[in-house]
Amino acid sequence: MDATAPTSPLRQTLADAGVDYLMASYVDMHGVSKAKMVPLPHLEHMLAGSELFTGAALDGVPQSVHDEEVSARPDPASCTVLPWNDKVAWFASDLHLSGKPFEACSRNILKRQTAKAAGLGYRFNLGMEAEFYVLDRAPGHAPVSERPLLKPCYDGQSVLDNMGWLGELVGAMNGLGWDVYSFDQEDGLGQFEIDFAYADAVTIADRFVFLRMMANKMVEKHGLFASFMPKPYADRTGSGAHFNMSLADLGTGVNAFADKADPRGCGLSELGYKFVAGVVRHLPAICAVVAPTVNSYKRLVKQGSMSGFTWAPIFCCYGNNNRTNAVRIPLGGGRIELRPADSSCNPYLGAAMVLAAGLEGIAEDLDPGAPNTGNMYEVTAEELAARGIRELPRTLGEAIDAFAADPLSRQVMGDGMADAWIAYKREEWMSYMAHVSEWETKRYLKFF
Repeated sequence: MDATAPTSPLRQTLADAGVDYLMASYVDMHGVSKAKMVPLPHLEHMLAGSELFTGAALDGVPQSVHDEEVSARPDPASCTVLPWNDKVAWFASDLHLSGKPFEACSRNILKRQTAKAAGLGYRFNLGMEAEFYVLDRAPGHAPVSERPLLKPCYDGQSVLDNMGWLGELVGAMNGLGWDVYSFDQEDGLGQFEIDFAYADAVTIADRFVFLRMMANKMVEKHGLFASFMPKPYADRTGSGAHFNMSLADLGTGVNAFADKADPRGCGLSELGYKFVAGVVRHLPAICAVVAPTVNSYKRLVKQGSMSGFTWAPIFCCYGNNNRTNAVRIPLGGGRIELRPADSSCNPYLGAAMVLAAGLEGIAEDLDPGAPNTGNMYEVTAEELAARGIRELPRTLGEAIDAFAADPLSRQVMGDGMADAWIAYKREEWMSYMAHVSEWETKRYLKFF
């Protein structure tokens, strides 16, 4: 197909909107958007897979330099005109190899799991809470909010001080039909959370990838940047990206996790509890994907250099609305929340791992036991052991060991991506372990 082919309805719509260029985008293993730009007259060619990429040039696209290139196959339903540059339209894409879906493509990995859910009659619904810091681009990267507050969470004045860029970003999200229903100053100075409506998991993963790019581009003109680093400050709260999940009946759309008569008191159905049990079983391996960086595990601590508890999960357990559980059933029931997930995750891979674990719990009729309703931070080590509650991985190294040892990892990702993930993340961990930090030199250089 060439530029002289008949104009398609989508090409005409984009032309009428003033779009000149298209982004055939997919993600690397980190969930970062990669793309080629295509002039609008070549839309149909692009949709047919014209844009080729050398996988060996990217992290987590397991190919050798001599392999055939992968091809991006854009999803027309994902077409999004950039709110900050309306001359460009972005498309989420699936990667193909030799005319077939590429096994190690992150989006394909998630779609394989959602297809399994669909085979059981369910749609996997997902919401992700977007938390991030906004910082000055000038040297020093000062937080955009610098009011001297010991407890800045929900501070109304800080939100009003930032309504310039915040209003633009939220307005753009709503303009895209994402239905933002809440946003606030979070627990760290300069940290914000924006909550928008749930949808099917693939759509939400597409949107989260796009949001990280959009937030940065839209605050840029204000001399700022958005950081999705999980724990940029030792003395401030980390940025999560909590997964809120449910299964809905494919035919009726009815929430299969909702049960107001739940005898355990959480408003969750027996199907939901089975899903929870599967997730809790595989939490250590899941952590390696939803909390994928060295820095992630500086967020997953009970207490650090901050005063008081961090509210971050540290145990493989579930419970009611209480936030000290790794898997939480929020007030009102009908959904479950995965709290270890942070804002650096690849949302396709994270969602695929959680869904696969939950479906295993359903298939094996697992029971997670009674919900934990107390403050898990205050439970003694002896009591945790008696209740069979393990700790989450304490470091990326521990998480990768758990991922490598869990058969679910290869079942979900396939050998190519699983091997690439383990190799890259082990190298990342060893590189960190070999680094001599300022803390070490201050402590030990003249110690002896």
